[in-house]
Amino acid sequence: MILYPAIDIRGGHAVRLTQGDYERETTYDADPVDAALRWAGEGAEFLHVVDLDAAKAGQPRNLDTVGRIAAAVSCPIQVGGGLRTPASVQAVLDAGAERVVIGTAALRDPEFLDQTLEMHGERVVVSVDAREGRVALQGWTEAGGEGVVDTVAALGERGVARFLCTAIEVDGTMEGPALGQLGEIAAATEARVIASGGVGDLGDLEALAQMSAPNVEGAIVGRALYERRFTVAEGIAALRPTR
Repeated sequence: MILYPAIDIRGGHAVRLTQGDYERETTYDADPVDAALRWAGEGAEFLHVVDLDAAKAGQPRNLDTVGRIAAAVSCPIQVGGGLRTPASVQAVLDAGAERVVIGTAALRDPEFLDQTLEMHGERVVVSVDAREGRVALQGWTEAGGEGVVDTVAALGERGVARFLCTAIEVDGTMEGPALGQLGEIAAATEARVIASGGVGDLGDLEALAQMSAPNVEGAIVGRALYERRFTVAEGIAALRPTR
């Protein structure tokens, strides 16, 4: 499994939100590039970058920062936040991202999703974020009516090859991942799944590695790394236990 250190950008800084609440924000790096260099220096194989300003605005707001991150590190990055048009997707790829992460638009605009998948294939990750088992939209500010498991199953049938699934209730809390929900999501699709939310220590990563379905390919970690609960190298080792 792959460890994805998270870099959430808001107002030009690297921040973390608790349970997706924009009013519960902690700033960790004045320049997100510093976070990227730190994680890459500790051995990160892939970085997960979110433009939180774009998630609210509906279009990219930190392309310059994305470009600087991509140029500063040798590992690939995936970028999400406000990607709701073909032009926005292309702009992020042109800035240096290896993958794009689309959320709200994938659920609300089937034509856009189909076009994006046709143009970019496996470079597309669809983010399906859940609050109490229901899909949350628009940067987690709107609750959807669809169940997250049914949504993943339907999108997988339409050709989505990789999902990013966040349990909002535990995101940023470091209280442990939602393993039960993750298992249900993974069982509903043959696509690869990246888990996000709740990781607080190495034991959480070890549990993910040991209990997750074979198609769960990685875990996104944010606050636990920023607060030095463990290093990137330690996290990578925890996700790849000796069997």
